[in-house]
Amino acid sequence: MNTLFIAGHAKLPSGMAAKSIFETLTITAEIDKTYGVIVDASCTLATEHGRDYITRILKGHSLRNGIDKPLEEIKHFYLGKANNALIAALKDLYKQYEALQL
Repeated sequence: MNTLFIAGHAKLPSGMAAKSIFETLTITAEIDKTYGVIVDASCTLATEHGRDYITRILKGHSLRNGIDKPLEEIKHFYLGKANNALIAALKDLYKQYEALQL
């Protein structure tokens, strides 16, 4: 396989629909090993629309370029309660990617 699978985790804030199902928010990404490009991504937000929105932000981004661009997009355009958890989960995912030293 030319891809790898990484998950990043963060605590969810109280008062969220997803909190009744999950204690943490998870972002998963399938990443091309050669170029660091996110081939597909998902997260454990409660709504399909929210999950799709985050996928569209992440898909096609190369982690070799860092995560500043998707972090800024989440900060400025995702205005739900899970904003900080999404940011923390993405940072956790990126930390694991960097540890691989591909």
